[in-house]
Amino acid sequence: MKPETLNQFYANHMHKDAAPQNLNNNIGHFNVFRLEDCSIPGKEVKYTRRDYYKISLIRGNILYHYADKSIQISGTTLMFFSPQVPYTWETISGDTTGCFCIFTESFFTEGMRGTLSELPMFAPGGKPSYILDKAQEATVVAIYEKMLAEINSDYTFKYDLIRSYLNEMIHLALKTEPAENLYEHPNANSRITAIFKELLERQFPIETPMQRFNMRSASDFADSLAVHVNHLNRAVKNTTGKTTTALISERIIAEAKALLKHTDWNISEIGRSLGFEEAAHFNNFFKKQTTTTPSKYRTV
Repeated sequence: MKPETLNQFYANHMHKDAAPQNLNNNIGHFNVFRLEDCSIPGKEVKYTRRDYYKISLIRGNILYHYADKSIQISGTTLMFFSPQVPYTWETISGDTTGCFCIFTESFFTEGMRGTLSELPMFAPGGKPSYILDKAQEATVVAIYEKMLAEINSDYTFKYDLIRSYLNEMIHLALKTEPAENLYEHPNANSRITAIFKELLERQFPIETPMQRFNMRSASDFADSLAVHVNHLNRAVKNTTGKTTTALISERIIAEAKALLKHTDWNISEIGRSLGFEEAAHFNNFFKKQTTTTPSKYRTV
């Protein structure tokens, strides 16, 4: 699945016409928000990569899913996200408040030593989570408030100033020990199984009849993960007790049931979106997995 673009971010998380006019100009992009202004009740934050960087200050009881790890946070946290790593987060309990900013690589090109990907918090495999004490929280909040004020100003050099605020926040984190409560997978089998499941889940939901689920075999996933299919199959079987094919089939059936119940697409359209070129093949697959046909399931 393709990374979420800036245009998609504004369409999915902000009110209509919220995207700034300079979104696609050649100086790069930056924007800053209060979390409360972007939270849409019932709106799921998809597990996916984005094609922009993000730094979030979040207060609350939160569970992040970051690459093949999970990070449970209680308190105030500074989180760094890069375009290389898929992620999502969910509130475990209580209210969630904070601020975040998004920006492109090109926004940081001028006047920066090296690249963003060289910084520890943005590097693949790095530790992106920093627990803040009260003094650090106050400092970061003050930086965000200055960003929020500056982004709406008409100061000619405001983006140079904002860039310096970003650098200040990054260096504050670099001087702070990253959080260690990353839930690592206990062995290689668990790790590869987790990545396989994440890759499988990224193919969903199917949102239009034109969308296609193409990775329907264990070999497809093994190729994408750059491992031998036998290695993938053994890892998945040892970890879950199920075959790779069974897990793929279960997910296809779950999506098929959702589409049958919650869309008005015809059976052929649903079958094609799930990778079945012939309606008869989809019917046979569905009946084998559920003991009923798609049309009968739809009418139950």
